[in-house]
Amino acid sequence: MGFEKFGRKSFTGITKTAKFVDLLTEGKVEGTVCKQCGAKFFPPRADCASCFSKDMDWFEMPKKGKLETFTTAYYAPFGFEKDCPYTMGVVDFGQLKLFARLSSDIKIEDVKVGMDVSIRPLKYEDDQMSFEITKA
Repeated sequence: MGFEKFGRKSFTGITKTAKFVDLLTEGKVEGTVCKQCGAKFFPPRADCASCFSKDMDWFEMPKKGKLETFTTAYYAPFGFEKDCPYTMGVVDFGQLKLFARLSSDIKIEDVKVGMDVSIRPLKYEDDQMSFEITKA
C-alpha cells in the first residue's frame, strides 16, 4: 500500500514511508527515528534531516500532549470543501509537534490552549486514513 489511502485528498501515490498508512490501519500513529543519531520525526521521514542517514526505524508517538494553538477553517482547499468548518491544532509532545484536525467529538467552545490531548488514527467513510486530535 502507498499513500493513495492517506487523507481526504492524496497527491502522493508512493513513498518510502508508505508503512505509515499501514500502521494507521493497525490503530497506530508512528513517526520515524534515525538509528544513527536518534533524531525523531513526525510526519515520518525516509531519511534523517540531522545526519542524512537512510537508516530509519519506527516509533509510536506519545499518548498525551498539550494543545499549543488551534484555528477553525471556514474555507478549504481542493478536496476538503465539504468538510468546512473544521478545527485544526498543533500538539506539543516536547521533542515533537504534530499538526492535525481536532476530532468532531470536541466542541469548539471546550477547546483551550494548553489542554491535554491525544492523537488517534481516523478512517473516513471512503476508507481513506488519517489521524486526529482528541481529548486525553
